[in-house]
Amino acid sequence: MTIKRRFTTAALATALATLLAGCATTPQGPLSSAPVAPYADTLETDGRLSVNYLRAGKQESISGKFSWRQSAARTDVTLASPLGQTIATIAVTPGEATLKEGSKPPRSAADVDTLSAQVLGWPLPVSGLRDWLQGYAVAADGKRVAVSPAQPKITTRDGWQLEFVSWQEGVTPPKPRRIDASRGAIGDIDSIDIRIVIDGAAAQ
Repeated sequence: MTIKRRFTTAALATALATLLAGCATTPQGPLSSAPVAPYADTLETDGRLSVNYLRAGKQESISGKFSWRQSAARTDVTLASPLGQTIATIAVTPGEATLKEGSKPPRSAADVDTLSAQVLGWPLPVSGLRDWLQGYAVAADGKRVAVSPAQPKITTRDGWQLEFVSWQEGVTPPKPRRIDASRGAIGDIDSIDIRIVIDGAAAQ
């Protein structure tokens, strides 16, 4: 069962309205050309997701919350409904990713992005998010590069078009606040747009 199937139509409409209101950005001051903070292997953060994708000519929309914990050798993600009910947990270690959805037995695969698409019904780019949440991305040439408020757009090596729409206020060096990610066909999905809002982050 995907996250979408757990939401009623009315609840989803309310959740999306609430999420989009929270995602609205306020005007920022002059753009900074300062780079983001140095990349950190350890990161803890929480936030919200809004996902829209097209499959077989049908538009699908889902939303929810996420909790993110990463170290140099492990990533743990918890996906929850807008009301905070845990929907799925993902654990990524070298060479293996495990996703557990509700009371179902856990499923494992070598590639976490493929696994998330198979189980959730849409691709959650966990591998990319290790960089994105800190203002970095792996560019088309395979190099990890930093974005900035003055240069907020980049296309990744695996085809995601990223725009770092807003940044956390009063934080120096800059840290992302909202990230919009989109890409064309992937698997059986014709196109997908993901809006990521970071509610707080702590790098160690």
